[in-house]
Order: sequence, then structure tokens, then C-alpha cells
Amino acid sequence: WRSQEGAPYSTLVPSDEVTVNYRHGLPVITLMLPTRSERCQFTVKPVATTVGAFLQDVQREDKGIERAEVFATDGSKVSDATLMEVLLMNDFKLVINNTAYSVSPPVKDKLSSEHATEMEDIKSLVHRLFVALHLEEHQIRKERELLQRLDHLKGELLPLEQMKAKIMDSADAKTSRLLWVGLALMSTQGGALAWLTWWVYSWDIMEPVTYFITYGSAMAFYAYFVLTKQDYIYPHAKDRQFLHYFYRKSKKRRFNVERYNKLKDDLEEAEESLRRLRQPLHLRLPIQEIKDKD
Repeated sequence: WRSQEGAPYSTLVPSDEVTVNYRHGLPVITLMLPTRSERCQFTVKPVATTVGAFLQDVQREDKGIERAEVFATDGSKVSDATLMEVLLMNDFKLVINNTAYSVSPPVKDKLSSEHATEMEDIKSLVHRLFVALHLEEHQIRKERELLQRLDHLKGELLPLEQMKAKIMDSADAKTSRLLWVGLALMSTQGGALAWLTWWVYSWDIMEPVTYFITYGSAMAFYAYFVLTKQDYIYPHAKDRQFLHYFYRKSKKRRFNVERYNKLKDDLEEAEESLRRLRQPLHLRLPIQEIKDKD
């Protein structure tokens, strides 16, 4: 028999040098340690132990083992991530240093359907007991972590909130002044047209003037639509002008809007996680106990 690289191993030992027996439902692998020259038993948990973990246990038991690998009967190497439960289903070869051991695991008796159902019920009961005993501790620890995260986020947001409030007040004041200026200009225009119509000229002269003023206003509204892709609606135009002043003031005062929004999203996510964590029906915890914590 040859290794994966094609080099022959110095010794191919019969299968009785490495034995596999089941004791209390768990496989026990017995093999001869090369340096210590004594047989050693390794009890493995087939569902949780991998081939790599088993080989590490063997090398840890005998420091003189420089090489430990597992190969299938066709010569292909078995991955260290393979579960021992899968490995023990078929024959395999255990290579320690330059010695290859042929291993033939015994066929494990299949459980009856009733026994299998009983074992599944026991596993389910153990799982429920574990959840009942450890869920409260996990919930308290997770709640403490979320509360600490909330305090940290609120501490970072506090100076940003104060700066944002000042910037919003300044932007709102400028927007309001702009609206009043627009009203004043429209009033002045109306008064000027009335004065020119009744005191200076006649309506026959001022009618074309008012027509071109109306047409120019329509062109201005259309230009607004071309530039913004929005209709000129007064509330939308006010909001747009407010945002313009807000971002210009934020840049001037070095207010990081992206960082502020990121912190707000993180805070909302943490609060939502805490709210879901405190739902007693979701956690199957006593309602009175949750109220006491609140």
C-alpha cells in the first residue's frame, strides 16, 4: 500500500493492532503508542469529534509521533474535518509515523424504531432542560450587552444631536426669511403693476407687460422642473431649500451627517434587539420576572 504521494510505507500492520469497540454506546479506539510501547484507549464522541481532533489527541498522548493521518481503503486521505461517526462506518487505515494500521470497525447494531423514538424523546427533553436552565442567564447577559451598547451610542450621539439642533434652527430661520422675502417681492411686484396701470400708464400698455411677466414665471417653473425633476410645489420647494441650507451649514461646522445617520441606525437596531429580547413569549420567560427587571 502506498501513500498519497506514491511512497510506500515501511510497515503495514494487521488490523488487530488497532481495535475499535463500543462501550456504553461510545466507540473506544485502542492502539499501540510507538514511543511509549504501550496500548492506549481513546474514547471518542462520534457526533462531536472530528478526525483531526482524534489525531491531535493521539499526538498529544505520545510526543514522539511526528505524523498521524487517516486514509480510506482506496488510498485517498480523509479530511480532518470529517466526523468520527462517518469514519467508523467503513474500514480505514491509520498512519502513525511510517506505520500503517489497517482498521476494521465493528458494525454497530441498529436501534429498533421504538428505541430510536425513545432516544429522540430523551434528546428533546435534554435540549428543553438545557434551554430552561441557561436561557435566562443568556438573556440577562445579552440584555446587559445591549444596554451598554445603547449607553455608548447615546453618549456619541449627544454632542451630535446638540450640533444638529443648532444647525436645524439656523437652516429653518434662513428658510423662513427666504419665504418672507419671496412674499415681499411678490407684493412689491403687484403694487408696482397696479401703480403703473392706474396712475402712470393705461391697461392697454400694461397688459403685454403682465403677459410676459406671467410667461417668464412659467419658464422659471419649467426650469425648476428640468433641474430638480420635481414639480414646483411650495412645501417641497421649502424642504429642498431647508436641506440646502442644512448641508451647507453642516459642512461649514464640520458636522458629519453620514456618521450621525450611521449612529442613529445602530441605536435603532440596538433598541429593536432589546425590545425583542424582552418579549417574554418569544423567550418563554416568566412575565413577572421581566417586569421586575424593567
